[in-house]
Amino acid sequence: MPRHLAPLLPLCLCLAALSARAEEPLPPGMEGAEVLPGWEAPDGSRIAALKIALDPGWKTYWRSPGDAGVPPVIDFAGSDNVAKVQVIWPAPQVFDQNGLRTVGYHDEMILPLKITPTDPAKPVTLSADLDMGICHDVCVPVSLELGADLAGPGAPDAEIRAAMAAVPLRQPGLAHCTVEPIADGMRVKAAIDLPEAAGEVALFELRSTPMWVSDSEAERQGNTLLASAEFVPDSGKPFPLDQSDLRITVLSDAGAIEIDGCPAN
Repeated sequence: MPRHLAPLLPLCLCLAALSARAEEPLPPGMEGAEVLPGWEAPDGSRIAALKIALDPGWKTYWRSPGDAGVPPVIDFAGSDNVAKVQVIWPAPQVFDQNGLRTVGYHDEMILPLKITPTDPAKPVTLSADLDMGICHDVCVPVSLELGADLAGPGAPDAEIRAAMAAVPLRQPGLAHCTVEPIADGMRVKAAIDLPEAAGEVALFELRSTPMWVSDSEAERQGNTLLASAEFVPDSGKPFPLDQSDLRITVLSDAGAIEIDGCPAN
């Protein structure tokens, strides 16, 4: 279990399955939820998006939500003619409130999707079950059922394109890591070759094994950012951490970068 939990109030919203827009009353803080149908890509895949619109001042969470956040869970199992869905995550923001750091999006979240059809000649029926948290002074869990029938060439969508343009720039090979056991998990220390920029925050994840990760601590040594974080599995014990599975996202005023894999020093 996470060492810290955000305050949650019981609240569930269920939207009509396969309806592109919410037809039932939305909870406080949420203005809308829909599938943006997007367009057909030259390789036969479909580019679409999930759009969650929030009231001003409300926020929701990134895939790795920080020490006190609520990780979103998206299930596409109810879709038809869908072989694979890749969720594309735009760079998030870091929020510090009441001494806790969370990571996510304010006012709205647009998650582009790259959908690979089982049969490119047939239309796609997308079904997305989404469990997420939305927050203002407190956080509430929300469950959504969104969907749409996606057929035809569609048309480029400015909102989807803007979200895709905001994805962190991939910069492999910039980091080297040391890993050591702690009482309830593992500590990762990363040396990242990166010129200094204002507002730097390093976010750590394991791509294939979601788990609680502490807020990172960081300091500068010239053009090297030294950052560390603790990974705590449900077992609460040290575990064999695969360094090739590490993903580090660095946010700063200079932009966002993503580093996949962090070999030993």
